[in-house]
Amino acid sequence: QVQLVESGGGLVQAGGSLRLSCAASGRTFSSYAMGWFRQAPGKEREFVAAISWNGGSTSYRDSVKGRFTISRDNAKNTVYLQMNSLKPEDTAVYYCAADPFLSPVQGGTVPRHWGQGTQVTVSS
Repeated sequence: QVQLVESGGGLVQAGGSLRLSCAASGRTFSSYAMGWFRQAPGKEREFVAAISWNGGSTSYRDSVKGRFTISRDNAKNTVYLQMNSLKPEDTAVYYCAADPFLSPVQGGTVPRHWGQGTQVTVSS
């Protein structure tokens, strides 16, 4: 069982930056692919970024490419999402997800484990 706890959300002006963190419990974190998803009010949850178990493969939705960076530190059981040049349309609750396989955390299917989410609000 993997438990995920997100942090780092908040209110920021357009053009600003935030770094989200997702701390995972359990000794098997390094074997899991990790991903970030987001859900804006009135919209469906959508894929944002994913990273393979060893960090060797990353992927992003088109609208965040060049602005967001996903990374992980397996020694700290933590995955990060660095968000730069934030836009009002990035406003959402951001969720961390984990799965033994990469495809689910890339939005292919539903990942096995989810965090509770952290709110990101970007003002114009």
